[in-house]
Amino acid sequence: MLDALASSDVVGVARRLLGAVVTSELGGDRVSVRLTEVEAYAGVGEDPASHAHRGRTPRNAVMFGPPGRAYLYFVYGMHWCLNVVTGSEGQASAVLLRAGEVVEGLDAARSRRLASRRDNDLARGPACLAGALGITSVTAAAINGSDLGDERSGLWLRPGVSVDLAAIASSPRTGVREEALGRPWRFYVNGDPTVSPYRQGVDR
Repeated sequence: MLDALASSDVVGVARRLLGAVVTSELGGDRVSVRLTEVEAYAGVGEDPASHAHRGRTPRNAVMFGPPGRAYLYFVYGMHWCLNVVTGSEGQASAVLLRAGEVVEGLDAARSRRLASRRDNDLARGPACLAGALGITSVTAAAINGSDLGDERSGLWLRPGVSVDLAAIASSPRTGVREEALGRPWRFYVNGDPTVSPYRQGVDR
């Protein structure tokens, strides 16, 4: 699977990531999440919604490769988001992991996501997914830029049960105003209860 991440087609990679399983042993407990919702983000000068749109910075440097690395960022002063770097080294792009089903380590995920009333909500949304995997301000610095093909990093990605193309739906990306440009780059398993609700972008 990680070889496929080197493709320059970030949209195609995003679709193929549905059904893959991301596993964490951060904090000592193993939690695995089967991906049901992702979003694609392209590189320099291509995608106004991408962190890499205006070029390399200390914050987004991981997005420039190599592919298969974990790219983490902090939003709203409280939430971590996990991305998978794609494309050739030096050509920035990444896929945001937005939601999934906890398929291993339910008790650990529940203890980390006490606000979730149902198991379907444990990793429903990018901040929830990161929280269920044990990504915190303590662990994020250690795994940002880590190799998702190497289990020794404590966070890794493996193929799961592939999702039939007929079951994959798409929409504009959640909360992104630039979708006026026409990028239906949010992909999800249609009808899956772990998929997060869509929120339309608004003018700031």
